[in-house]
Amino acid sequence: MTLNNVLIPRVYNASLPTNFMTMATEQGTKENPWKLKTPSLSSDFTMHKEVKDNKEVLVCTVGKTVLYYDYRCLADLHAMLKKHGDWMELGSADEQKPAKDGTIEAWGRSEKNPVGGWYGLKKGLRGRFGLYVPPLMERLGLADLTHDPKGNKIRAK
Repeated sequence: MTLNNVLIPRVYNASLPTNFMTMATEQGTKENPWKLKTPSLSSDFTMHKEVKDNKEVLVCTVGKTVLYYDYRCLADLHAMLKKHGDWMELGSADEQKPAKDGTIEAWGRSEKNPVGGWYGLKKGLRGRFGLYVPPLMERLGLADLTHDPKGNKIRAK
């Protein structure tokens, strides 16, 4: 949905910062994806929003690897971070490896999150939520993110 040529994410939540709603329509499309860096600033990747199988998804492209995350993860993660109220470790693990307790990665696959499990949608590549989603949260003005070589953290704005 657009308003005055501004993309309004369908997951709009009144608790989200105003600048979340001011993404230019040309940002985050397949033709003009968000160009992002991992939290450590060591690797580049892109993300964009699209509809796949009647579901809004974030498409994350890392080299030739393509991962899919449920688009609602942005609003859900922001709400969880607001409730948490402090810095939270990102963590990052492939789907086949356990996530460290108390991290964004663990929350992104927990049965206790709003979707009751994985936000990652591509079996075998559902992990790395804590690596790829937080930089987009930062770009959209939803969160602050640390950029150290290891052990990065996030907090809601």
